[in-house]
Amino acid sequence: MTDSYYGRPILKEPAWKVPDVPAYLFLGGLAGASAAMAAMADATGRASLRRSGRLVAAGAATASVGALVHDLGRPARFLNMLRVFKPTSPLSVGSWILAPFSGLATAAAGSEVTGWLPGVGRLAGIGAGVLGPAMCTYTSVLLADTAVPAWHDSYPELPFVFGGSAMTSAAGVAMLAAAPQDRAPARKIGWIGTAMEVAAGLRMERGHGIVSEPYARSGLLKAGRGLTLLGAGLSVFARRSRIAAAVAGSAYLAGGVCTRFGVFNAGVESSRDPKYVVVPQKLNRQTSKTR
Repeated sequence: MTDSYYGRPILKEPAWKVPDVPAYLFLGGLAGASAAMAAMADATGRASLRRSGRLVAAGAATASVGALVHDLGRPARFLNMLRVFKPTSPLSVGSWILAPFSGLATAAAGSEVTGWLPGVGRLAGIGAGVLGPAMCTYTSVLLADTAVPAWHDSYPELPFVFGGSAMTSAAGVAMLAAAPQDRAPARKIGWIGTAMEVAAGLRMERGHGIVSEPYARSGLLKAGRGLTLLGAGLSVFARRSRIAAAVAGSAYLAGGVCTRFGVFNAGVESSRDPKYVVVPQKLNRQTSKTR
């Protein structure tokens, strides 16, 4: 039932480099959620949360671009992706989200550090915050738009997994860097992100038949879920305990890294085994015949 031509893989394994691309997935989500959190903190007068969010958004966005350029081989290839805007291409749309977001996040962080042009910095921070949710989730669309079975079949859940993971990662930074009196919104964002990530992740591991197997076997995804739940639990005590806040923040960040690497590895594994291509196709054909 799962035979292929001489047992060879039917799909070509993704050529993306490790750790470049999984790191790009994690850093982009962290940057987007941090920028959105910083914009909300600015609107509600939470200075330390705004500062940490802006600085992390700029740093993570820059590192994300660096990881992408390193995977591409040279900067000109990234610039070439900006020559056209194609709404039907997730890669083109993603490039046009990443480039302006990085510029706006860097401008907001520059104003935050130097104190220069606070009005411009605030506008840049708002712009980055508006683009933040798209920055958190567009990479999930990039993966789902491929022929890789585990990524393609999980297109309903991947945006929630990536979005939730981005929210918990940003909450983790806030637990580590923001003042205690400013952490309340970060705790709530972390809990919402945890619920999204865990619920969608479990659905991804159980809801797609044989294609869910690489996710269900992934030790990284299990570790990511455990660390995220640990972060959510300890963040309850973060208001009064620095140690609890530090451990919760570190757990959130480590959980985000594990989740992104786990999703990436599960997709690569599914591309190597012909059964993840052949079995769903045969089942779909049998289902269509019985209708």
